[in-house]
Amino acid sequence: MSTTIDLRSPITDIKGFGPRKAESFARLGIFCIEDVLRYFPRDYEDLRNRKLIAELVNDEKAVIEAAVVLIVPGRGFGRKRTLHLRVADKSGMMEILFFSAGYMASSFRQGEVYRFIGRVKLSDGRATMFHPVYSELCDAEEPGIQPVYPLTRGLSLKDIKKAVRAAIALLPDYRETLPDAIIKKAKLCPIAHAIENVHFPKDREKYGEARYRLVFEELFDLRTALRLSKNRFGRGREGISFRAGSCAEFISALPYELTRAQARAVREIEADMDSSVAMNRLLQGDVGSGKTAVAEAAVFKAVRAGFQAAFMAPTEILAAQHFESFKKDLGGFGFNIACLSASLGAAERRSIAAGLAAGEIDIVIGTHALISESVRFKRLGLAVTDEQHRFGVNQRRLLGEKGSNPDILVMTATPIPRTLAVLLYSDLDISIIDELPPGRKDIKTLKYGPENRAEAYALLSEELEKGRQAYVVAALIDDSESMGGRSAESLYRELSKKYPRAGCGILHGELKQSEKEAVMADFSAGRISLLVSTVVIEVGINVPNATVMLIENSERFGLAQLHQLRGRVGRGAEQSYCLLVVDEESETASERASIMCESSDGFFISEKDLEIRGPGELFGYRQHGLPQMQLADPVRHASVAELAGRLADELIDGDPCLMKAENRDFGDKIKSKFGDSTALVL
Repeated sequence: MSTTIDLRSPITDIKGFGPRKAESFARLGIFCIEDVLRYFPRDYEDLRNRKLIAELVNDEKAVIEAAVVLIVPGRGFGRKRTLHLRVADKSGMMEILFFSAGYMASSFRQGEVYRFIGRVKLSDGRATMFHPVYSELCDAEEPGIQPVYPLTRGLSLKDIKKAVRAAIALLPDYRETLPDAIIKKAKLCPIAHAIENVHFPKDREKYGEARYRLVFEELFDLRTALRLSKNRFGRGREGISFRAGSCAEFISALPYELTRAQARAVREIEADMDSSVAMNRLLQGDVGSGKTAVAEAAVFKAVRAGFQAAFMAPTEILAAQHFESFKKDLGGFGFNIACLSASLGAAERRSIAAGLAAGEIDIVIGTHALISESVRFKRLGLAVTDEQHRFGVNQRRLLGEKGSNPDILVMTATPIPRTLAVLLYSDLDISIIDELPPGRKDIKTLKYGPENRAEAYALLSEELEKGRQAYVVAALIDDSESMGGRSAESLYRELSKKYPRAGCGILHGELKQSEKEAVMADFSAGRISLLVSTVVIEVGINVPNATVMLIENSERFGLAQLHQLRGRVGRGAEQSYCLLVVDEESETASERASIMCESSDGFFISEKDLEIRGPGELFGYRQHGLPQMQLADPVRHASVAELAGRLADELIDGDPCLMKAENRDFGDKIKSKFGDSTALVL
């Protein structure tokens, strides 16, 4: 290594790592030596009790060190080809077998000694290990607890360990960024100790200290970033008072009574809008709970007070549906309502933009087209975002910036578990609609395997005979050899023949917008009874006569997604059904199906989905503009998250801009780590 190497040096400053290795490291997000320190192991192997081949026991997980005697490429082609190794130590010989491992043939050299870790199978006195973890022996490596890292093409476990050891040698130069007061209050070990022992734990106790420190730090960083966001964009901003408007006139004109939960949400929103402090509120409600009516009440109040309102939806189908709803519920009050989307002609888009700029259009419903540079408002007072988790941070912020501190209302039909909401939405007031309108029957959810798939379609047939409508959902648009499973196109062909009288339509993301709108219009009007679709109908579609939601390959969908799809039915007075066809049984698929069959509570389901899939996958931190969490899990580490949140709040309350000398390094780190992504509130 160069004598000038430091933590900011490129990975190529480590001896033996040239440009080609650097490209491989880059695929892992590793560019400099400091990045290596934050590339944490995915697992560990205890090498303190290694065995000789002659000592192996059937069905045990074992560690052996053996030389490769023979390399035998197996059957198959390309990456799907198998690979056999014959290896030996001083006590005997055994087989190593890798499946779909054509790419690994060059990973081994005859005569070299490797470590293999895997489960052993003994048959007729011969030992075999199937697809074990393997690594070349490192000369300086001592027996102990060894890390296992996610790999990529061109990098071996030995490469990553070498880089980590080089980086750890520089730990004395690693600066502590957490304020001393936080370290003492949270009883954290030093950062250098944590980094070293998360990579190469000395023992279980030191590993626990290291992991606790790093989990706390991730949660503390996130909560601090959110509090800074709140200070910049959240509650407390000077805003508009809409006292000149009232929701009462709109509510009294509705042909139905609001539920108690809807009425409570309207009261909370109206109190915010009457205040001179800008509203920043999240409206949570399960599918079919009536969030749109609550949003319409807020829009009515804003327009009655002399301001404009914008309502942004994630898809053109959903925007068009909201447009029809707003025209029906608010059109009678004389408001000028427009719908803006990218599929409109240039002249029509210019006309709507001119109407908004002149203040002639009171309410605009639209997609992300609303945030285009050409769209300007004369007096935007309220910005509403539907299915907020489908928009990126910048998209939501740009809509709010179309006015001068307008009130903000974001809506979601994905119930967010409290453990995650505390982190992601600490800057929002939250209203929850936790009851459904009267007269709704519980949707019966049933599971079917490949052997009784016909029974699911028999029930669907019965409903079609009664004059009802149905959805059939597939995970894929077209057939795929690599992924398998039924596609929307193949199901459409199959079901069009099976139900010729029902009228069958297909809907997916690759259709032109005009084609999508025509299909949905036909389905809404009853001209199509059976709609084959992908998850494009996951949110917002409202057809009360639809009583069956049949989901093919349901094992490919997460719980929250299954729950959203189920919410497309059960919107009328008739009994509705959600039929889950599971083609590839697994423990996770079985657990998801059981939860769906047992519960219709969206909040319970979201908690379970969070447990099964983890917060990063479920709520997509990338969609929020946040760095992915590496070690922390707000569910499993709820108590740590609570402590981190409390201490972050204390820190920001005492130093809102992190400008005090003792907090400045930490503030620089947060700015570097999160950048503008702390603007989460819009």
